[in-house]
Amino acid sequence: MNSFIRAIEYHLPDRHLDNAELASLFEGWSAAKIEFKTGIKSRRVAGENETASDLGVTAAGKLFDSGVIRRDEVDFLLFCSESPDYPLPPAACVVQNRLGIPVTCGALDFNLGCSGFVYGLGLAHALVMSEQARNVLLITADTYTKYIAPTDQTTRAIFGDGAAATLISQCPESRIGPFVYGTDGSGCNNLIVERGGSRSKLSAVFEKSPQPDHLHMNGPEVFNFSITEVPKAVQALLNKAGISLDAVNCTVFHQANKFMLEHLRDKIGIDANRFFIEMTETGNTVSASIPIALKIAADRGVITSGMTIMLVGFGVGYSWAATLLRWE
Repeated sequence: MNSFIRAIEYHLPDRHLDNAELASLFEGWSAAKIEFKTGIKSRRVAGENETASDLGVTAAGKLFDSGVIRRDEVDFLLFCSESPDYPLPPAACVVQNRLGIPVTCGALDFNLGCSGFVYGLGLAHALVMSEQARNVLLITADTYTKYIAPTDQTTRAIFGDGAAATLISQCPESRIGPFVYGTDGSGCNNLIVERGGSRSKLSAVFEKSPQPDHLHMNGPEVFNFSITEVPKAVQALLNKAGISLDAVNCTVFHQANKFMLEHLRDKIGIDANRFFIEMTETGNTVSASIPIALKIAADRGVITSGMTIMLVGFGVGYSWAATLLRWE
């Protein structure tokens, strides 16, 4: 059997953090300057007691309410987040129970950020291809704002909270793949939350930081990594698929920030009309950014049935992944 993306739904928290509010907090900033640099006007922020699994359950509820599938038809649940509710148990087990999915369903967590959706597609595709599952529910959900220091104006301007629920089902013809992956753990300290796991000793990057439980991002290094590795991944994917860039009808990258995405588009040589950017009202929602952008693009008619879509996720880890979709 083969697989395809059958449906996508997403959910964002109620609270808006717009550029005017951000500009009032940091001297020398303006709402216009923030939008120009990031491509973001507003981002959503989870409530104090609102978690990634809460957002994911709501997104999945929308998918079930659409009638595309019944809860008892899901036979595998994948939950991707870098901001899980607990160190243990796995959030996937909690979400399975809250959603009322049968106990015969497999469920597991995997901890990836900006590349997580493409990795999740690869896992779901493999489960279907190997006939271990017929319908896989992939939930990607993150609440990075809970990690951000109040005084960190860079990350506060970029990241927003959100979740997406994607249904991957079996079909007779191949509509997902091939895949390429990459990992370079030497860059792990450039996007990191030091505290919260079992390793409590401060690393060198935090020796001068009084709050190692907050998100630390070395923006220039993350940018350099992305500009170096993403074009290679795109070319590797095209080579593996045996197609040229001209055969791709639309490209959806991880919605990092507009500045980075435009640099990547220009370096790779992607036509602006075939490159979808949409984070204006969401910000960078980490693992949920690609499926949210896909859903918005489909709803607007930017992508339609029969198109070939390229997806590329990249970021924290360092980790990256790319794949192709035949959209239905």
